[in-house]
Amino acid sequence: MADCNALLNWAGKEKADLNFKRLSDERLTSRIAETSQELDAELQGVLAEISATETIINILPDGPSKDDAINKKTRLEYKKFLLENRRESYGTVALLEKQMDLARVQVEINEVDAFISAIEERKAAL
Repeated sequence: MADCNALLNWAGKEKADLNFKRLSDERLTSRIAETSQELDAELQGVLAEISATETIINILPDGPSKDDAINKKTRLEYKKFLLENRRESYGTVALLEKQMDLARVQVEINEVDAFISAIEERKAAL
């Protein structure tokens, strides 16, 4: 009987830890999904702006205005580079990894619940 109580206490603490991890993973997964969408939208805007700037560069005659447009395009290409690098950390792959972590924690919680049920049944039988 004492062993059952000790196991139930241990399992309860384990389940509380897993529930906390699940909550943390849920929040992180949600944040990654939101950030991924924001980055995709911002990247699309930058790509459109690069395209428009290239059109302007092709039309302008040589001179200060064309030089300004070329500098703007360079800044936009750098911004595109930064967004693409951030997307690696907050993109689809990162989201899938977090979703897998979340699913793994849920499986562990289910196993702890099954363990608790088995101990409670055994304790009742004693």
